[in-house]
Amino acid sequence: MKALNNIFKRASEAPRHIVLAEGEDPRIIEAAQEATNRGVATIVLLGNVATINAKAEALGISLDSVTLIDPSDSPKAGRYAANLFEMRKAKGMTEEKAAELIKDPLYYAQMMVHLGDADGSVNGAVYTTGDVVRSAIQIIGMDKSASMVSSFFLMMLCQPFHDLKGGVIFSDCGLVIDPDSEQLAQIALSAAYSAKTLLNEEPRVAMLSFSTSGSAKHASVDKVVSATEKVKAITPELAIDGDIQLDAAIVAAISEKKVENPATHGRANVLVFPNLEAGNIGYKLAERIGKADAIGPILQGLRKPANDLSRGCGINDIVNVIAITVVQSQTCLL
Repeated sequence: MKALNNIFKRASEAPRHIVLAEGEDPRIIEAAQEATNRGVATIVLLGNVATINAKAEALGISLDSVTLIDPSDSPKAGRYAANLFEMRKAKGMTEEKAAELIKDPLYYAQMMVHLGDADGSVNGAVYTTGDVVRSAIQIIGMDKSASMVSSFFLMMLCQPFHDLKGGVIFSDCGLVIDPDSEQLAQIALSAAYSAKTLLNEEPRVAMLSFSTSGSAKHASVDKVVSATEKVKAITPELAIDGDIQLDAAIVAAISEKKVENPATHGRANVLVFPNLEAGNIGYKLAERIGKADAIGPILQGLRKPANDLSRGCGINDIVNVIAITVVQSQTCLL
């Protein structure tokens, strides 16, 4: 897994402070130890400190190098609550509600990132995706170049039978249900940036459809074509093809036959799906039948990284997302 190994190498060369709100979950505790041992991040765990320590002891884990914070009695809770009130008072936030909310480890974690006390957050082993995304948007906020938050999976194609090798970005497979052409263009732009950040190579974007170069006529094809044109207008230097079918996007011989003057030449490393239905099915097919390793969903479009986990995640999944969050934060700090 060269692409993933490179991510871990970059993370270990310049580790960042990553906060995990679900510090009482045994998977999070084990992942914190693993990430610390691998030197990819300095970890902060939130929760009841006595509970975390007891669970770590039962697991035979030392958390000597991990910072433990209980938001309910943190000396920074007052400042965090005051900031939350100021940020959200126009939306009806009261000082009392802010003081209560900041005791929630998820809100505390996002405020740590917002105020620079952590460089990124990883949550979602217990919290829902909706909770993670909502709190991140409300507190951390959007990147100035993005108009929305979307997600992607980093698909690792590293088996001997994989003709397409390395890391490929699949977006959006976990968040935006039915994007219009403007939103689809934003997803493509964010995914291209994610590819450049994580794969450390120039993005080659395929705007997927059941049509290639207008071979079919339908409103859904028109949406993909329109989104592609919007991306080209914003970033004319970006290698992007659309509308394009999957085979023409990833097989050079088919691309030559189907696409006139292709920009990606059948070597796309960013696959942008027309809607969530296609994206979700696509990544699961690649994972379950194609035996690709799926890492994510990773959020994109935020001012600073705040990533989501599947509630069915394992320890390796969490550590992988921590490493990705570190690399994302390195870019934010440049």
